[in-house]
Amino acid sequence: MALNRNIFSVPNNERSIDSFKSRLVSGGARPNLFEVEMAFPTEEIFPELGNTTFRMMIKGAQLPASNIAEVIVPFRGRQLKVAGDRRFDPWTITVINDNDFKLRTAFERWANYIVKVSDGSGTLNPAEYYTDWVVNQLGRANTDLNVKGKDNPAALPVLRRYQMVGCWPSAVSTVELSYDQVDAVEEFQVTLQVQYWTAYDGNNTDSVV
Repeated sequence: MALNRNIFSVPNNERSIDSFKSRLVSGGARPNLFEVEMAFPTEEIFPELGNTTFRMMIKGAQLPASNIAEVIVPFRGRQLKVAGDRRFDPWTITVINDNDFKLRTAFERWANYIVKVSDGSGTLNPAEYYTDWVVNQLGRANTDLNVKGKDNPAALPVLRRYQMVGCWPSAVSTVELSYDQVDAVEEFQVTLQVQYWTAYDGNNTDSVV
């Protein structure tokens, strides 16, 4: 669809800081306001975890990428690019390691359930080790300024929710140890393979894509 106006003609009022401010709704989304809802395969495999989530122990994650590969068709010295298949990149999270090593142990046991370190055996049914993970982009809490002398913050709203379907860990990274590391908490990365993802806004259960 062609643009209805000349792309080289921009009204002066759209170049102002006030115009920019009006479009930056709620101050913009913040990369440090997020949470990850974890899910491990079954309670039989991880009885100590059950369905408990550890949202605050995930230090870093990403909103997933969207990739459609191109198919190049040569034509008389030129290249025509047409849409190919959709691909889903691995999803990487950074986990804070606590003294009980609960999450580290869970990921290691999950990977060992898929392929054992001792003899290479493992489960033959992918449905037994696939799980769905969720990452939520949170918004800033709204404080009712009309209530004088009382801080009345609302819960952090969910702006966008991405559900990663059919996840399993393909890599659990090292934990670096060193005498030089002071004033730091251990962390490690986990790479999860993803079959596909769906996206939802904060007020709707229907996918937005």
